[in-house]
Amino acid sequence: MKKSYVFKIDCANCAAKVENAIRQIEGVISAKASFMAEKLVLEAEDDKFDAVFEEVIKTAKKIEPDCEIRAKGK
Repeated sequence: MKKSYVFKIDCANCAAKVENAIRQIEGVISAKASFMAEKLVLEAEDDKFDAVFEEVIKTAKKIEPDCEIRAKGK
């Protein structure tokens, strides 16, 4: 399953660090974080997607506590 999220973060370097960390999470197939587009595209195994997404949020907050990841339209 692949989903896109609004991803707000302070700088491109931080976005790259978060992207690299997300890619290391078990169950993640791919991740692409864009500072300029304020977008995170996450692909993970369908049956584990919700658990993986929770881990993605925790991981991102460890690297950049002020970052924001949310569904589009929220």
